[in-house]
Amino acid sequence: MSHCLGFDYGTKSIGIAVGQAITGSASPLAALKARDGIPNWDSIEAIIKEWQPQTLVVGLPLNMDGTEQPFTARAKKFGNRLHGRFGLPVEFQDERLTTADAKERLFELGGFKKLQKGQIDSVSAVLILESFFEAGY
Repeated sequence: MSHCLGFDYGTKSIGIAVGQAITGSASPLAALKARDGIPNWDSIEAIIKEWQPQTLVVGLPLNMDGTEQPFTARAKKFGNRLHGRFGLPVEFQDERLTTADAKERLFELGGFKKLQKGQIDSVSAVLILESFFEAGY
């Protein structure tokens, strides 16, 4: 079964989701704390060992008109570091609409009650992965 891991990069928290291209669906994992955008790489390594993903997908924050914003470069750098450390292919997925969608999805899931603490940031990572699958991965 081929898994993908999705990352919603942030300076304080990095949301992570695991998904399968076959079903086109993803589930939130616990988000990792970050210090000024730097995660605990050992924690990421443990998640990669557990799930054995074939592809890593990093959400790319863009302006609504599709142009890059200052934070876009940081997300790209994070993706490049993932690739450099773990040697896995990294894809970038436009995440312009995921935050609003994440709030809607949480509401559909019965609000925050259904999610464990720490998974909320990862709902955006779920949406990043699902939109990546929809785009025809």
